[in-house]
Amino acid sequence: MRILLFLLFSLTAYAKSPITHETMWLMKRIGAPNPSPDGKWIVFSVTEPAYDPKDTVSDLWIMPANQSAPPRKLTHTKAAESGVAWSPDSTTIAFSTKREGDDDTQIYILSLSGGEAARLTQLPGGASSPQFSPDGKSILFTAQAKDRTPRKYNARVYEGFPIRNWDHWLDGSSPRLYALALTPGAKERDLLSGTKLAAEPGFDGAGSNSDGDLQPVWSPDSSAIIFTATTTHNASAYSPDPTHLYLVPAAGGEPKRITTGKDSYANPYFAPGGDLYALEEKVGPKVYSLSRVVRIAASGVQPVTASLDRSITTFAVHGSTLYALAEESGHEKLFIGDRALPMSSGAYFNLAIPSKTQSLALYANFESATSPSEIVRIDPATGTHIALTSFNKAAADQIDWLPTRHFWFTSKAGRKIHNMITLPPAFDPNRKYPLVVFIHGGAHNMSRDQFHQRWNMHLLASPGYVILTTNYTGSTGFGEAFAQAIQGDPLKTPGDEINQAVDEAIQQFPFLDSTRIAAGGASYGGHLANWLQATTTRFQCLYSHAGLINLESQWGTSDSIYHREINNGGPVWEQGPVWRTQNPIRYAANFKTPILLTVGERDFRVPLNQTLENWSILQRLRIPSRLIVFPDENHWILKGENSRFFYQQLHAWLAEHLR
Repeated sequence: MRILLFLLFSLTAYAKSPITHETMWLMKRIGAPNPSPDGKWIVFSVTEPAYDPKDTVSDLWIMPANQSAPPRKLTHTKAAESGVAWSPDSTTIAFSTKREGDDDTQIYILSLSGGEAARLTQLPGGASSPQFSPDGKSILFTAQAKDRTPRKYNARVYEGFPIRNWDHWLDGSSPRLYALALTPGAKERDLLSGTKLAAEPGFDGAGSNSDGDLQPVWSPDSSAIIFTATTTHNASAYSPDPTHLYLVPAAGGEPKRITTGKDSYANPYFAPGGDLYALEEKVGPKVYSLSRVVRIAASGVQPVTASLDRSITTFAVHGSTLYALAEESGHEKLFIGDRALPMSSGAYFNLAIPSKTQSLALYANFESATSPSEIVRIDPATGTHIALTSFNKAAADQIDWLPTRHFWFTSKAGRKIHNMITLPPAFDPNRKYPLVVFIHGGAHNMSRDQFHQRWNMHLLASPGYVILTTNYTGSTGFGEAFAQAIQGDPLKTPGDEINQAVDEAIQQFPFLDSTRIAAGGASYGGHLANWLQATTTRFQCLYSHAGLINLESQWGTSDSIYHREINNGGPVWEQGPVWRTQNPIRYAANFKTPILLTVGERDFRVPLNQTLENWSILQRLRIPSRLIVFPDENHWILKGENSRFFYQQLHAWLAEHLR
């Protein structure tokens, strides 16, 4: 009897459970690896999330790169640190954070020999993105210059585009670049103040979801700084808005543009040998182009990854070899030159290489749908990696989940279409399961084999659903032409492919119940959910988060508009065929499927009016529907309790209609 009780207890203790929102949400968030220049140490952030934001804790951790000791905390405050940078002698780090007495984030430095972090700056509006000069004598950082003139009225006045960005109204602030000598009593110098460049009405940095990022880097001799900027941001309503690389002397002076032509350049990077690299995107009549690595030389721009038909996300150089991460077929893989290392699951992020080591060491974050993010060391010789951290392993090991399955089919247009399915807990291939389609956003994005908080496929599957994700035409990771093929055909072909993917999945997997199917998605996935509402009645229900219903009013109210004109074949008033034939609202008479609508009120990318127009139609036609508005969310649902409520409502909606 004792043996039997022991066995029962053991089985209960080690039984795995379905993933819950709490399990997912409370997984620790592991930041990018920052190896020291000498390769001996790695610093990274660890965020311990909580449902109440006041209880969330984020600190910096450090570990020896050779794993001779476990990771340990470097900081012990609730406020998050970001933008970690190493001193060239590997003894000190700099970062930005907001500590007691700070109104905004400021720059701090911390010696690894011990002691408290010391505040370096106290700028109104804050400072971020520190970098030590290669000679160790100075530090640079960025800030936002704002008009702080007191005023009695409360109004926003604009004379040019854009007026909003992502989730906030623009306030006239402008990015600035500062240098500060690391000597007692030194004052920071605004390197762009008084320059003709910064006075340009269209001056800004890079970045579409945040205020402009200048992406500055020191020159190897510490005499100058290279940064990214545009001077045409105020023309982005009617023309492309490329960014270029500029050089400004560390002592100050007028910045000089060092890239030419109409293409866009960003993410400058000096290799240990002194060569300057960057990412280049072609600017032309296409709505999408790959990010390719180029070398910026005195003789001009030299292609490095011209023959690689994949878009580079991060890269680094060791010796004469380029190592890069790029999307491919549901993964983000490591490429050595044009060659991808084999990868059967997951995705790498945030590639990093120590800058002063003779031997090669590659570090990155790795995650898959069943492995939350950890820091790993990649062995390019074997195409494998070793986990250096295990913050989430114990929790992940207790979850009843199965790896993502991949399959392909050939579309009616002759394209190879990649798909993934996620299986529910306690999966039994002899049962019949409802099918829930999740459509990724973008459209220039990709469904990946990764662990995700905003849209976690295993949590979506947890009540007993099989989840299907399809990388439809327009997705990245399948070549430039595949992503560009959505131009002039934004909804119809992707919608047809999603329907075909459902047919293929039902044919290939006998455990799918063809009578119980739902579909939906977010952002562009929400657009396509609304297109399915307009063009088919095969689904028992739909769900659409931040989804477009009206191409015309979306063009007129989004914070970003010119690329929509390019994609749709001309301005809206010319009423080209796309505006008329691929606009879901024009097919409202066909709407019949019950649909759940959700939206963040602070979303300026796909503004609230899109969801309200959709809601009005549904109510007018008396179609079963539910509307959920999150007043304090933007394009994404980021707050813990809001996310938990969202999943509860989505699961209830699916249960009601899939029975």
